[in-house]
Amino acid sequence: MADSAASSPSITLYTAATPNGIKISIALEVLGVPYRVHVLDLSTNKQKEPWFLEINPNGRIPAITDTNTTTGHPIRIFESGAILLYTAETYDADHKISYPKGTPQYFETLSWLIWQNAGLGPMQGQANHFRRYAPEKERQGYSLERYQVETRRLYGVLERHLSRRDGGSSYLVGEKATIADFSVLSWVLFADWAGVDIAEFPHLRAWEERVCAIPGVIRGTEVPGGLLNLRTMTGKEKEEYACRARTWIVPGQD
Repeated sequence: MADSAASSPSITLYTAATPNGIKISIALEVLGVPYRVHVLDLSTNKQKEPWFLEINPNGRIPAITDTNTTTGHPIRIFESGAILLYTAETYDADHKISYPKGTPQYFETLSWLIWQNAGLGPMQGQANHFRRYAPEKERQGYSLERYQVETRRLYGVLERHLSRRDGGSSYLVGEKATIADFSVLSWVLFADWAGVDIAEFPHLRAWEERVCAIPGVIRGTEVPGGLLNLRTMTGKEKEEYACRARTWIVPGQD
């Protein structure tokens, strides 16, 4: 429900076509929460401009502002995990993608959410960097191997967890997809970009298909659009894409 003028959305999502960016739009689309989209051009360092640093002092996407507060002042939230928790606690009263606070399932969801934010995302992100974006002389060797091995290990954690679920139709926690599933999905969708073959993890692959079949999930991955193209590019197209991105990704990390 992005950019729905008729519903006068109170949320503005500051995002870009990255795994972390699509987490938030997936959750909002599944919930049917109206929101505006402000796409930041990372290639020109828009996320480092003073106006955005007022929203996220760390100069990273995603971030949101929400005017739907009791104080009358907009709230500013950054870090994808914090935004997902806020979204669930503020806009998911029926617990469509969350569990009631204080329940065992709530804390298990929180565990997987933080596991992704602290483990899978950073490790796979580094594998992406050393496979696709680092200077050529650093694109092989110990650094790449170290992060790919750790990413595969983390995929193995997911595989073992999902293989223990009864019936082959479960999600990370219980029998419904939660903000933890969306957080993990945003990286698993791009396993190949890091050099990880999802076919090595059949339960994880089946889980990916189940989550993607949920109404709103694919719409969320298409905000602002283009990221899913990485899944269908040829090898040559991937290298051309990475080559273009190298010109701004390394300088933009400051």
